[in-house]
Amino acid sequence: MSNLLDPSILFFVFGAVAGLIRSNLEIPPQVSRFLSLYLLMALGLKGGFALAKSGLTVNVATGLGIAVLLAILVPILGYFILRRVLNGFDAVALAATYGSVSAVTFITATQHLENIGMPFGGHMSASMALMESPAIVIGVVIANLLRRQAGQSTRAPALRLGKVLHESFTDGAQLLLLGAMVIGILTGERGQAAMHPFSVDLFKGMLAFFLLDMGLLAARNFKEVLGKSKWVLAYAILGPLTHATIALLLCRFAGVSAGDGALLMTLAASASYIAVPAVLRFAIPEANPSLYFGLSLGLTFPLNIVLGIPFYAKVAAQFL
Repeated sequence: MSNLLDPSILFFVFGAVAGLIRSNLEIPPQVSRFLSLYLLMALGLKGGFALAKSGLTVNVATGLGIAVLLAILVPILGYFILRRVLNGFDAVALAATYGSVSAVTFITATQHLENIGMPFGGHMSASMALMESPAIVIGVVIANLLRRQAGQSTRAPALRLGKVLHESFTDGAQLLLLGAMVIGILTGERGQAAMHPFSVDLFKGMLAFFLLDMGLLAARNFKEVLGKSKWVLAYAILGPLTHATIALLLCRFAGVSAGDGALLMTLAASASYIAVPAVLRFAIPEANPSLYFGLSLGLTFPLNIVLGIPFYAKVAAQFL
């Protein structure tokens, strides 16, 4: 309940309600884009400043290693589960979407942990960046294999991995996050003091404004969820919980702290609704966009924002 009383979450709920009642309230796309870039830049700076203090430790390397392992396991596991209820292309597209991560979900989770006083490492921002691309690569590889097995001429040529990797790692948002993190590491405490008004004082207000926009977008995509197979809807709810459980077990085995574990659980449970769907429309045109975009944004995203994040934090605090 305390999470629902957070202003940022309430703005998300307000946006969702406004969208459901078909209000003409909207955030201009240019403003939404700016808010997204601001949040990523501020998050990168915070992570860089924290890493400048801690340095590269065993704990940091462990957290990054678990992040990469999850980024590989989740889309592969998701594909083999979804293949039982969907055709191959829809299954791989949905698995890639849920195998990648949501930056906004992660940013909201960091804010929640700060609100409840649960410490976490600055390297977790790097973990988020590392977890975005593997699902895209795995999805494209499986889609190309499906085309070869079917012996079909596809509407999209088989993509080279080099091109996919280049587009993934040079994506503007991801590059900004990593660049801001490097700047934070290089400038350390001096940079932290100089950027405090930008990266800390404005952060909560900007997050609330952005979540208002995300609430509107989630509500307007909720209709895409209606009429989907009950098995697919079950995956959109139970899949993230399963992924979070895998993250919890890995963190417990490796001795990861509660704060870092909560964020890894959140990342594993999240789904991409920007980067991966944009690539999939071109890379796997055989898949139905309303399936992977509608489920991730219309169902999984709001569930994680409102209920998932505080749940993952409580579980991590109890078991890690």
